[in-house]
Amino acid sequence: MNFLLSNDDGIYAEGLYQLAASLSKLGKVTIVAPDSERSATGHAITILNPLRVKEVKLPGLDVKAYAVDGTPADCVKIAIDLLLEEKPDFVFTGINRGANLGTDVLYSGTVSAAIEGCIMGVPSAAFSLVFGEEMDYAFAGQVAGEVVKIITSKGLTPNTLVNVNIPNINSEKTNGMKVTRLGKRKYTKNYEKREDPRGITYYWLAGEIIDEDMDVDIDMEATNNNFVSITPLQYDLTDNTMLDTFKLWGLEGNPL
Repeated sequence: MNFLLSNDDGIYAEGLYQLAASLSKLGKVTIVAPDSERSATGHAITILNPLRVKEVKLPGLDVKAYAVDGTPADCVKIAIDLLLEEKPDFVFTGINRGANLGTDVLYSGTVSAAIEGCIMGVPSAAFSLVFGEEMDYAFAGQVAGEVVKIITSKGLTPNTLVNVNIPNINSEKTNGMKVTRLGKRKYTKNYEKREDPRGITYYWLAGEIIDEDMDVDIDMEATNNNFVSITPLQYDLTDNTMLDTFKLWGLEGNPL
């Protein structure tokens, strides 16, 4: 089985190393990841500059690895289109340094890289570890391995992305896995107004998190309660419940 791995923390990130080490036991791993951190780039792709790809050697890993001077979505797109000898069976991204919960999935480069896999017809999963003073990627790698065993044996539709968020605790404290849905995560006081030494005003992204809709089956609530959150996502953003309503409004067939 062939696995393509990517992330948004960069090709030398510890989480990517751990994911590669864990999944190398289950299949053939190829890494195509950004040459430096590209966090919160969402699903951006490079269109105004050429992409440069460099094969790199990652110490301690017996895998082919390529560094790309583009976004996470670029990495998956060019990997499947050109770099790999054959289409991968799965795309796996992460292990992200910090959770990707609720509506934050829209900003995440790690989740977007997995979505790009789905767009290109490859079932995908994104793995993230809740941020803490110490990041236990070893435990997160074990979780990733268990999830991959399940989804590779059961099968996924190419349109399905599995978003996995792992609490930053040791295995003895976890309450297991929980199937969840996305919560609503908003931010207030998004920017801080500051002044540089020359007296020129600038603005720094900050923000205070406000989590809403915190039912027991919400991804954010699950990780708060020491569960590994497993959320199936899809990239089709159509609001199907509104299709017939729009027709009733007379939008379809309107002569303008």
